[in-house]
Amino acid sequence: MGRSIRDELTGLAWAGPWLIGSAVFVFLPMGLSAYYSLTDYPLLEPPMFVGLKNYRDLMGDPTFWRVVKNTALFAGVSIPVFTLVALVLAGLLNSRVRFAKVYQAAVFIPTLVPLIASAMVWFWLFNGEYGLVNKVLAPLLRPFGLSPPAWIADESWVLPAMVLMTLWGVGQSVVIYVAAMQDVPRQLYEAAELDGMGPVRRFVHVTLPMISPAILFNVIALTISAVQVFAVPYVMFRRPWGTNPAGHYYTMYLYESGFVYGRMGYACAMAWIQLLVVLALTGLMMLASRKLVHYTRT
Repeated sequence: MGRSIRDELTGLAWAGPWLIGSAVFVFLPMGLSAYYSLTDYPLLEPPMFVGLKNYRDLMGDPTFWRVVKNTALFAGVSIPVFTLVALVLAGLLNSRVRFAKVYQAAVFIPTLVPLIASAMVWFWLFNGEYGLVNKVLAPLLRPFGLSPPAWIADESWVLPAMVLMTLWGVGQSVVIYVAAMQDVPRQLYEAAELDGMGPVRRFVHVTLPMISPAILFNVIALTISAVQVFAVPYVMFRRPWGTNPAGHYYTMYLYESGFVYGRMGYACAMAWIQLLVVLALTGLMMLASRKLVHYTRT
């Protein structure tokens, strides 16, 4: 047996567990879900092929369009706010301040808390009557004749509550941005300072272009997470579909359709639409990055 053949067999042996695992737990389920999306599959009975009926039904489903709107609005607001807060915190932590490592750890630690646990904590924090948030806001708003909002019950306050809850996990992006900022050559800051740039202009014209690959990575990850948001609204806003519809999001409806109402074919069709949307958004961002992202050439 030739050396090249032995090398190939050795490589396949090492990659074999990963290939088998991917085939069984990734590609096979994807293939089955694609087939189920073309069927009427109530889980307790065999799937019956119906072609594109599930996709046509989705286009005429008002609940589907409502959760699409809610999810798009959440993504459109949360991603810019999250990115801006993460960049500001990273810029502050990257400056020469005492105990910078302690602050970085304090910002990052909340990301280690499981989402369900975090959602339960925020569920009680946002409680309109007993929550700590309203207990703090009440004396501040009382002189103006205002009362704290009903964060969970009032549809108009669902989105602000979700965005504030999302900021709980800002630490992961902050750590990535701080690491990227520390790789920016000091000569660039010195040259900008000689040109008369202040701290804000140096941040905008030097730091942001140099860390733009990290920003692109975080924005893509945030986009995928926002489109798939599930755990937090499921814990905080899960109600019958006729009440507080502002708290219902795409993946929640997908889950309810498949595992509560037994419409697995319908849910699989939703999953494939979600996948195509994520791929399209990622592709658009990668195309835009050709002009907006600065890559250091070595």
